[in-house]
Amino acid sequence: MHDLVVLSLLAIVVAVLLARALATRTGIPAAVPLVLLGAAASFVPVLQGLHISPELVLTIFLPPLVYRAAFFTAPREARADAVPISALAIGLTLATTAAAASAVYFFFTEIGWPAAFAFGAAVAPTDAVAATAVLQRLGAPRRIVTILEGESLINDGVALTVFALAVEAMSHTLTLGEGLGRLALVVIGGIGYGLIVGVVIGKVQRHAREPGLQLLLSVITPFVAYLPAETLDFSGILATVVAGFYLGVRTEGMLPASVRLTGNTFWQVLVLLLESALFVLLGLQIVDVIEAVSGYSTGRLAAAAVLVIAVVIGLRLLWELVISPLMRYLPPRPLDFAHIPWRERVVIGWGGMRGAISLAIALSLPISVDGRSVAERSVLIFLAAAVVLATLIGQSATLPTLLRALGLGAGDTGELELTRARQSAMEAAMDRLNELEAADRLDASTAEVFRQLIQLRLDRVRSVLEAADDPDPDAEPDRPGTGWVRREMIRAQRERTRLLYRKGKIGVETFRAIQHELDLEEPHRLPGTP
Repeated sequence: MHDLVVLSLLAIVVAVLLARALATRTGIPAAVPLVLLGAAASFVPVLQGLHISPELVLTIFLPPLVYRAAFFTAPREARADAVPISALAIGLTLATTAAAASAVYFFFTEIGWPAAFAFGAAVAPTDAVAATAVLQRLGAPRRIVTILEGESLINDGVALTVFALAVEAMSHTLTLGEGLGRLALVVIGGIGYGLIVGVVIGKVQRHAREPGLQLLLSVITPFVAYLPAETLDFSGILATVVAGFYLGVRTEGMLPASVRLTGNTFWQVLVLLLESALFVLLGLQIVDVIEAVSGYSTGRLAAAAVLVIAVVIGLRLLWELVISPLMRYLPPRPLDFAHIPWRERVVIGWGGMRGAISLAIALSLPISVDGRSVAERSVLIFLAAAVVLATLIGQSATLPTLLRALGLGAGDTGELELTRARQSAMEAAMDRLNELEAADRLDASTAEVFRQLIQLRLDRVRSVLEAADDPDPDAEPDRPGTGWVRREMIRAQRERTRLLYRKGKIGVETFRAIQHELDLEEPHRLPGTP
């Protein structure tokens, strides 16, 4: 068993490396080679006995994935578009769950409604990563990215709450009253517990300044939020989302620059591995899944897959182009839907790819309930994989063409905004330097060294607004005893950047880019140094 685990991990790592290299070279979505390589690995004799526990998928993969997404939420932008985000994340997710459940039940009535709704909940939530990567690269309006990211964060919690209730209903019938009561307990309990975790971890972070300990805290936080909440019959995913959102908004600024740099890199690698591993695991199981569904008619399976995919994509487009505009007429007052142009609605409607979260939910469908095996589990996994791959491949490949056809691509506002934010931050550093010299805290010669350094960077930014370069890596190092001067200037730049963000002058991507650059510049104190 130990050898099987080691070989499985090795196969996953090799598949991830090969698939990422192939995706980079060919431009195809990484999910495709990941699944294909996983399927190829499943023919290796020693790996044919590998079976993934559904509980393992939920426990290991989902908490860190949703935690990181919540941690990096853009609060100001999300608040400004709260109405369309909520409509998509709650209204459309529930509608998609019901529609997909009805579509699969139409072809496979033997699975029963609870299992159908569990499947619907699996394919309902969107994964904004693929869509936003394309949108940002092509310079699409930032608001589209904000809405897709905000929706993706919230609909995970909504879908997983419905999934948990559906799985519970698979073992015993739930009345309407029982269902509503369980829903209230799951949601309120999950939100409350997640807030408690966020507050407690935030207080610990204020005192634990050592980078290694901070990194350890960030790793265990999603599991501290998820596992006890599930034990208490609350929503572990909602608890994880709330904890991540609270810590990302309230405590990120408390962390030293060195911790942020290390933590961001670590989490980027971790999420990449987790998402890639899910597709490889699907590939490893795909042969067993295909064998399990071989007893069904090929035409029946193909028709069911086409119908589910059409329902998932078509309902989203219908929601954006027809249902959402009509919602502004609902009482008690007009809702803020009309201000989104129809072209942006088309992109939002077409940008609803399914990804790692849907795959993780589908793979976590129970193998048995009350000692009875779920015979149609392989059918549901097969259909969920079809939806994920069809949306990832079809929609992500055509999204650039759609953007250009609608005239929404090739914008340069993000680059200009970033460059102007750099300029404003460096002007703040220059002002702070002048204040220190005027207060006799800094001698004229040292001040002049830093002034020339800032002026060189400022001149470069002003002269090349369309190509915002990184801070000069060849800058003159600090003179002995002057590290505090650089820290003072960087502090002034941070304050100016935060002010620009609070006033709505820059977006969250620009804010984080500037903060990252300042993290790289900031002199990091060694233990015992001033």
